[in-house]
Amino acid sequence: MTTSDFTTALSVDQTPEKVFNAINNVRGWWSEEIEGGTERLNDEFTYHYKDVHRCKMKLIEVIPNKKVVWQCLDNYFNFTKDKTEWKGTKIIFEISKQKNKTKLHFTHLGLVPEYECYDICNDSWSNYITMSLRSLIVTGEGQPNRTDTPRTENEKILSKHSKTKIPDYHTSITVDASSQEVFKSINNVSNWWTENLEGNSQKLNDEFSVRFDDVHVSTQKLIEVIPGKKIVWLVIDSHLNFIKDKQEWNGTKICFDIIEKDDKTQINFTHVGLVPEAECYNDCAIAWGQYIKGSLFKLLAEGKGTPELKIK
Repeated sequence: MTTSDFTTALSVDQTPEKVFNAINNVRGWWSEEIEGGTERLNDEFTYHYKDVHRCKMKLIEVIPNKKVVWQCLDNYFNFTKDKTEWKGTKIIFEISKQKNKTKLHFTHLGLVPEYECYDICNDSWSNYITMSLRSLIVTGEGQPNRTDTPRTENEKILSKHSKTKIPDYHTSITVDASSQEVFKSINNVSNWWTENLEGNSQKLNDEFSVRFDDVHVSTQKLIEVIPGKKIVWLVIDSHLNFIKDKQEWNGTKICFDIIEKDDKTQINFTHVGLVPEAECYNDCAIAWGQYIKGSLFKLLAEGKGTPELKIK
């Protein structure tokens, strides 16, 4: 049975030209590690995210301020049976003027629910388009995958083949808010992570539990609280029902480092112990991306986050 391709849309106050330019600034909203041209017809570029996803795109249609189409020439996923699932699909950005706003309609033609990667890719595209690309258009700063701390080529090669520990999951956002506002918002966990929370999440030694249906339940303890600067949670108990080691989060630490930069504040988020070797890594990395780069960012930028809603 034929099913529809993945699609999403957004509307902004900025001009079609600004939207078009932001789309072509792929490093500004998708990944800082894009290699190749991303602006002109027949340009080709590659994207990679750790050892999880690599792909090669070609610009096959470019109509200034109206349309951009990428053709996926090659693809590799490490989490699907068909590693090349995106190959041959098209990624389409259509720009139109509607009264005083500009609408961007995004379609991944060929990304359909029958694909094994569909749910993960659906969540990822939703985050990159409606959160990161929107932010780039509206504020001039997106939320792309960040380049890791610079390493020499030898270090990169050694890292690729090394059996030593791979870096913990990390992401960051920058917001127009004071460090104290950021500190307060992070502590109001139910406003950006989940409304299904029991306990306290404000002071040193507070403990709180969160629940995401029957998929994820965990209890965190605040082990470091420096107002306006840092918050650290220790996961003292967890249950992830979609993996073999259901307590995989136990003993990990969830860290928020708050840094004032000029008139903005940067949040460096690290889940210490959540590494690519972990069975839950792919799902948890995507979820954290949505909650930090999506919900927490929206809470600070717009006054309202998008936490998991309370179970009735």
